[in-house]
Amino acid sequence: MELNRQLTLFKWVSILEGISFLLLLGIAMPLKYLFDMPDMVRHVGMAHGILFIAYILFSLLLIRPMGWKTSTAAIIMACSLVPFGPFYVEKKYL
Repeated sequence: MELNRQLTLFKWVSILEGISFLLLLGIAMPLKYLFDMPDMVRHVGMAHGILFIAYILFSLLLIRPMGWKTSTAAIIMACSLVPFGPFYVEKKYL
């Protein structure tokens, strides 16, 4: 797959992963714990998990083509664990 296509896909995965994380933390978790409605956590959590795995895989696949140092790759992957982190990666590194 060519680099431009990989970058485009990674940008979309990054944005969607960031949105799913915010939905999970900001909507699904309060619904579960404040209103005893766990269903949204199940659905949003599954989507977020799939997007998280895709984010990490794309990060690993892009290390060499993008010429990222190990420290840069580690920052990019660590940003997936922080709310708004994927948006930072999308703006700064892609």
